[in-house]
Amino acid sequence: MESTEKIQQREKPLSLLHITWPIFIEILLFMLMGSVDTLMLSRYSDQAVAAVGVASQVMGLVTLLFGFVTAGTSILVAQYLGAKDERKAKEVFTVSILANFGIGIMISVLLYFFSPYILKLMGLDADLIVRGNSFLKIVGVFMFIQAIMMTISATLRSYGFTKDMMKVTILMNILNAIGNYFVIFGPFGLPVLGESGVAWSTSTARIICTVIIIFIFMKRIGFISFKKVIQSKPIEHIRNLFKIGIPAAGENISYNASQIIITIFITMIGTEALTTKVYAQNIMMYIFLFSVAIGQGEQIIIGRLVGARELRTAYDHCIRSLKLGILISTSMAILGALFAKPLLSIFTDNQHIIHTGSLLLMCTIILEPGRAFNLIVISSLRAAGDVKFPVMMGILSMWGVSIPIAYILGIHFELGLVGVWIGFIADEWIRGLLMLWRWRSRKWENASFVQNRSLNEESGSATISS
Repeated sequence: MESTEKIQQREKPLSLLHITWPIFIEILLFMLMGSVDTLMLSRYSDQAVAAVGVASQVMGLVTLLFGFVTAGTSILVAQYLGAKDERKAKEVFTVSILANFGIGIMISVLLYFFSPYILKLMGLDADLIVRGNSFLKIVGVFMFIQAIMMTISATLRSYGFTKDMMKVTILMNILNAIGNYFVIFGPFGLPVLGESGVAWSTSTARIICTVIIIFIFMKRIGFISFKKVIQSKPIEHIRNLFKIGIPAAGENISYNASQIIITIFITMIGTEALTTKVYAQNIMMYIFLFSVAIGQGEQIIIGRLVGARELRTAYDHCIRSLKLGILISTSMAILGALFAKPLLSIFTDNQHIIHTGSLLLMCTIILEPGRAFNLIVISSLRAAGDVKFPVMMGILSMWGVSIPIAYILGIHFELGLVGVWIGFIADEWIRGLLMLWRWRSRKWENASFVQNRSLNEESGSATISS
């Protein structure tokens, strides 16, 4: 028999606020974790910030390889729950965690042995390669832990248990900050370990919190035996995971790969430009955080609605959420631009970095509304099962607009980072408007991956409020 707590949680109406605010806090804390690393390392050296910043980009790209499984997991679980088929939702999770664990082990081995070669391909000089490698090698070897955490997190969110991940992330930030303090500042005569110390601090926090989240999952949902999954012929789940995950992750991989190419352009400008980019993007993360949280909340809600075949409600819900996201992200971008110099001064006292970073944050006022389109509407399209169009348009725009403009304006015409940011703006707006057109076309309405198990559409199998 299931616990009363589990049953009550699943029967609660899902509202955007109920789903999104814990996701917002969780993502905020993940971003804070990276910013704490950057801030503390900035007291160590700007070179360490640049090296770890590039290494973190590599980690971000690698993490997206897990994303092709977790993206499919989140959407399929949400659709099955909307269709009142929890058995298949659990089957999907079991298949997903086994797949991501295997991928994680392979990635861990790859990063442990090849991290210096990867950083060399990024265009770093010899000193930055040494610094970046000491971080990337240690964090990389524990990537299988990240794979497990991401899969369980995606499932908990789809079930509506967003507060649990928020609490775990709070603990992870506390552990990471404490660890950073000891390895960077060396209190009580402890050795200062710099980049490698930050890597150990980050990895230890992740390991502890992954163990905790496994116990939470067992309490909230419970595992289904692998034997039962095999008996249920899981090939259908594997096929659907790939149908959703490969295009979804493909778009994210394409974006991050394009960002790496642009980072290589920035290394041509110089280490100071690279450091400026890291500082500016650390601030920008908090600006588009709201759109990210709304997008992830929408993905859960739209998935439930599509699984229940409440398509008109799904359409209206996305449009309302998009308007909210644009309003909030624009307001936050204006605040970021107004307080650019004080914010950048938290990281550095280099006036040239502060001046250039302030210009980039001014450009963000135009950039962020465009990004809101992509973060919110693409999440809704994916949740509905329409996964191919976003990736096709994304690849065309990133590689056909963002990269060429960044190189032509930033490098050829020597506009530097401002030219690069203009490329970002053009890419986000072109893609964003295309995504809105796709949503309004309603071609996603027949893209669901599950069959509704309720009696009919009027049975109200997914109760959603806006």
